Amino acid sequence: MPSFDTVSEANMVEVKNAVDQAGKEITTRFDFKGSDARVEQKERDLTVYADSEFQLNQVLDVLTNKLVKRNVDVRFLDRGKIEKIGGDKVKQVVKIKNGIETEAAKKIVRILKDSKMKVQASIQGDAVRVTGAKRDDLQDAMALLRKEVADLPLEFNNFRD
Repeated sequence: MPSFDTVSEANMVEVKNAVDQAGKEITTRFDFKGSDARVEQKERDLTVYADSEFQLNQVLDVLTNKLVKRNVDVRFLDRGKIEKIGGDKVKQVVKIKNGIETEAAKKIVRILKDSKMKVQASIQGDAVRVTGAKRDDLQDAMALLRKEVADLPLEFNNFRD
């Protein structure tokens, strides 16, 4: 019986490359000269430092541009609140989402059930497995999920025939 997995995972290698590129651009840009603007990465957490909120937003803009150029969806980013760290300096923690949360997984299963397609969806950890009798049904389910679930960057992998 054909099946595929619906997942939501960021390519961490590309994220690291984008952070490195953003760091290089920040060090060479004229408007960041002499400032403490930088981006640090620890596992799935990015910490953005800057001298002011305006500069922080500029650093985040540089980072998102680099992520987009490296084909990393910016919907993976979950921005925290801006914290003051002494003087005028500020920082913001940006978490990189991984996996499909249970609420979103239930929404995906509900969408597939309500569509009356001949597919079954089951939640398996942080992925949703979709099985069906025909490959065409699965491709229709993929198209439906791409159209209906716009707030999550979905990927379809592990396609078995």
